[in-house]
Amino acid sequence: MRDSEELRRILRRIDGRGYKAYQDIRGEYDFGSYLLWVEHVQADPFAAPSNIIVRVPLEKAGFPPDTYGNRSREIALRDYLTRCFHRLAEKVREGKRGSGKSGLIAIDRPGQEVLERTSVLVGGNWVEARIAVGLPAYGRSIAGREAEEMFFRELPYITTRSLFYESLDRAALYRHLQCNEDADYLRGKLREMGMAAFIADGSILPRRSGVDPRPLNSGRVIPFRSPASLRVEVQLPNRGRVTGMGIPVGITLIVGGGYHGKSTVLNALELGVYNHIPGDGRELVITVPDAVKIRAEDGRRIERVDISSFISGLPFGQDTTAFCTENASGSTSQAANIIEALEAGATLLLIDEDTSATNFMIRDERMQKLVPKEFEPITPFIDKAEQLFRDYGVSVILVIGGSGDYFDVAHHVLCMVNYEPHDVTERAKAIAAEHVSRRTAEGGASFGVINRRVPLAESVDPQRGRKIKIKARGMRAIEFGGETIDLSGVEQLVDESQTRAIGHALHYATRYMDGKLGVGEVVARVMEDIDRRGLDVIGPPNRGDLAAFRGQELAAAMNRLRTFTVRA
Repeated sequence: MRDSEELRRILRRIDGRGYKAYQDIRGEYDFGSYLLWVEHVQADPFAAPSNIIVRVPLEKAGFPPDTYGNRSREIALRDYLTRCFHRLAEKVREGKRGSGKSGLIAIDRPGQEVLERTSVLVGGNWVEARIAVGLPAYGRSIAGREAEEMFFRELPYITTRSLFYESLDRAALYRHLQCNEDADYLRGKLREMGMAAFIADGSILPRRSGVDPRPLNSGRVIPFRSPASLRVEVQLPNRGRVTGMGIPVGITLIVGGGYHGKSTVLNALELGVYNHIPGDGRELVITVPDAVKIRAEDGRRIERVDISSFISGLPFGQDTTAFCTENASGSTSQAANIIEALEAGATLLLIDEDTSATNFMIRDERMQKLVPKEFEPITPFIDKAEQLFRDYGVSVILVIGGSGDYFDVAHHVLCMVNYEPHDVTERAKAIAAEHVSRRTAEGGASFGVINRRVPLAESVDPQRGRKIKIKARGMRAIEFGGETIDLSGVEQLVDESQTRAIGHALHYATRYMDGKLGVGEVVARVMEDIDRRGLDVIGPPNRGDLAAFRGQELAAAMNRLRTFTVRA
């Protein structure tokens, strides 16, 4: 290993030369309190930035064992250090210095959620940060003096103030760790308490806008307050006693007038599968980890999915026990989305009527009289929801404002009035008894069988020409070989780094596609490997731009790959 002064000498030697001479700086350098590894050098100033790894010996970094002593705190510590590094990198950058990405110092940027990332690792003997650096140039000539400034002034400044315990705000760090630990603890207690979700009193659910996920902080902001009948008390490891609304397992309706907060509550619940940073307002909005948001998704491909629980008896005898289409309708896509979610292990479905196919959700008495069941292949969700819970233990939280027929199958009914929840279950049941629905249940005696599908490895091929091509196109699409996987209907993704990781995990999953394991089993094997060996197991080594995802989203990407085939 060379000392840091060797890097300085190389930079001065190659100053003004062609950009390829930057390859000379590859390798490891000892900066005294940390090591610097130039792992990959970009081909030119307009290419993807160079990969740099900073390693601080754990003993020198000085973090007490209680900051990373369990899995929850370790992930929170890594997240906190990533945020600190990012803030300082943004602060020191003095604008563009030359061509392309010259002067860039960057690390994966976290959002409101706390996700496991490959940007910072803590464990073994090191605290390791994986960063992107745009090596400076003018035109395609090396700007060696500017590079020297980056490596010997800016990067040391960022490193010493973000990766060493003594430089951090210790109170803020421990708030971060404890907040994450409390959320993990509560999520782990939900099933034991018979709950599908929990919303703490005082939570701030609204966001600033559809593109700004930070908590609303202007105008009239109404803290959440649980109705007394659903208020539960939990004892958390750090925060202590907390009260809030426990949503029991079963079928829960969220009703109310337009603009009174129904969808805001559902949005908070769908992202309650993630932990949130202190001050987010949703720190203790907690949902079971395998909850899946279901919607209609016109135009998506469906590959041999058994949707017969919802759709059967198609004209001309078309089979729905292994249904295929390249261009699904709203109702068939919603049916397939439910079955695929169950296949991936979901125990809670989150549904908003605003993004659902109407004919999939309800068929009223008048329409039943006009169009007899023998001519209607769709069995609406209202007739399958109770069976789904009874037969498979899968709960449903449904936002609905247009059909009181759902009162007949609901176990609990919440009404949002001016952004405040009210338990109206008894009133809804009384109305249902007084105004008896005369529609005919069409769901049969049971939900039906969820058939197993076996994925074929040859259909999951990221090869494009001679190269493997896997690239995130924003948060909602993956370029995978010659295909683009559209994830616009997968609403619980929150970070492009998750999408990138899913692309690599999809390729990794082919090792388990042996012609015997089903889709759910393949996904489970991949997630077990990640849990045991970290995200590095799925992708190219030393990447700093991958973030944790759930098996539900991996399965969703697999199902939306248009070359994907299975043996049913």
